[in-house]
Amino acid sequence: MPRRLFITLEGGEGAGKSTNLIFVRQWLQREGCDVVVTREPGGTEIGERVRDILLHTKQLHITPESEMLLMFAARFEHINKVIRPALAAGKLVLCDRFTDATYAYQGGGRGLPADRIAAVEDWVQGDLRPDLTLLFDIPVEAGRERAGQRSEPDRFERENNEFFQRIRATYLARAAREPKRIHVIDASRPLEQVEQQIVSVLQEAVHGR
Repeated sequence: MPRRLFITLEGGEGAGKSTNLIFVRQWLQREGCDVVVTREPGGTEIGERVRDILLHTKQLHITPESEMLLMFAARFEHINKVIRPALAAGKLVLCDRFTDATYAYQGGGRGLPADRIAAVEDWVQGDLRPDLTLLFDIPVEAGRERAGQRSEPDRFERENNEFFQRIRATYLARAAREPKRIHVIDASRPLEQVEQQIVSVLQEAVHGR
C-alpha cells in the first residue's frame, strides 16, 4: 500500500512548481494514493485572505517581521484545519509551498534570522515537518523570464534579481543540509526530463524502490 506522506513542492519564481504539481498529483493518484492538494499561503478561508494581503496588496508596506508572522498565522490555521486532519485520516497531503518558503523568502530574501523563523516554526508546527520536498531549481534570470510571460506580477515578483538570488541560495543551502528530505529537481531541463526526475524521487518515497 502507498505510504501516508506529507509532500511539499518548493521553488523560486518561474520554476514550474505549480505546473508540475498537477503531474505529481496525477502520478500519486495512479499509484493508489488518496491525495489532498493544498497550498500556502492559503488552504483555508483565513489563509486565502492572508494570501490576498501578501501577494496582491501592491501599495501596502509590510515589514519583514509582520510578513513572516502573517505566513505563520495562515500556516497555523492550515495545519490544524487541513493538514493534520488529512494525515490522521490516512491521506497523502501534497502542498504547494510550506515552511521552506518562509526560510527562503522571509529569511533569505528579506534578511530575517533563521533562528527567529525556527522559533516560530517550532511553536506553530510542533513536530510536523514534510516527509519529502521537491525543490524545483532554475537560474533566477531564466525563471523570471518564464514568470514574466504569465499574469501581472504579484507583490513578491516585483522584487529585484538580488532578492531572488538570495532566495535560491537559501533553498539550495537547505537542500544541502537535508538531502534525504529535500530533492533538487533541475527545472531548467525539458519538461519530459523534469518529469523523469520527479518520478524517480516519488517511486522511492511512496513505494521504497
